[in-house]
Amino acid sequence: MTAGSGLAQGLLEPPFGLHWGDSPEKLIVWASKHSLDVNISLPGDQPAMRILKIAPKKGFLPETQAGAVEGRFLGGKLFELTVHYFDPQASADLMESRFEALRKQVTLEHGTLLPDQQQRTVADQFVTRTQSFHHEPVKGLFLLLAFTEIEDLLRKSKDARFSLIYRNDNFRNELLKELKTP
Repeated sequence: MTAGSGLAQGLLEPPFGLHWGDSPEKLIVWASKHSLDVNISLPGDQPAMRILKIAPKKGFLPETQAGAVEGRFLGGKLFELTVHYFDPQASADLMESRFEALRKQVTLEHGTLLPDQQQRTVADQFVTRTQSFHHEPVKGLFLLLAFTEIEDLLRKSKDARFSLIYRNDNFRNELLKELKTP
């Protein structure tokens, strides 16, 4: 990593005291400290990939309204972190207002979020509405905020959730190069 890219990547660090390149151990220690469940996935077609999903048995992650956090590690180094927001007790409207509040907070902390996609589809009595926004302070380093609402027209119910993804493709590409080098 060049000095310039290291400085730029400092513009967008993942939350929970994590940094790009941290080991899975750091997330596991944090989860243990808070008595959270940890699920580890090892995709068979990607032997260098590790995915840790951390969630409480019920309720939220400490000091958040998030239901889970998921870290992706390549060669034992963090390159992506997703914070999942879902709450079975909250209405879809409340989740949408939480999404808007987070969008405003992220904009204040990191800069303008640009709209990506907005879709609405209807199939088999289900209406799915999605919208996403992103911020890319430097090419390859970005935040993505994605919202999904599913409405069951037959049962007249709605469910909504959203995720905030921190991703460092520059670092991921460096790791892939290192893994290919004998």
